[in-house]
Amino acid sequence: MRNLLRSTVITGLAAAALAGTMQVAADEHSAAQHHLMIVTSASVQTQGMAMVLGNAIAGQGHQVDVLLCDTAGDLALQNAPDDKLKPNDVSPAQLLGNLQQQGANVSVCALYLPNSEYSQADLREGIEVATPPAMAAQMTQENMRVHSF
Repeated sequence: MRNLLRSTVITGLAAAALAGTMQVAADEHSAAQHHLMIVTSASVQTQGMAMVLGNAIAGQGHQVDVLLCDTAGDLALQNAPDDKLKPNDVSPAQLLGNLQQQGANVSVCALYLPNSEYSQADLREGIEVATPPAMAAQMTQENMRVHSF
């Protein structure tokens, strides 16, 4: 009887610990409502997939922000590349525009404009130049998930 009682108590404690662990994981998942997509790749497919995922995340009710660096910064230009991707024949720049319509804040890296032939006047409407202190603060927020492409 004593062993049965001990086994029942241990099983109960293990179940409670597991339930607590699962609740913590669920709380962490629900708390991560803000996503930062950092896109640096020159690959059109990688840029496109980043935007597809960003739109899917935003479609689930999460806030999505985008930081475009290096060659990916070209997506922020008024005359952004128009490379269409199958199967929907849509470009990463068009997908970025969809993200903006869903409320995404889009920025180019602080180094993008000074190291290119472009100026802030060449950026699409609503796209800002990120500052390192603001980006560092955003990246370290407790409920922030950072995705890099």
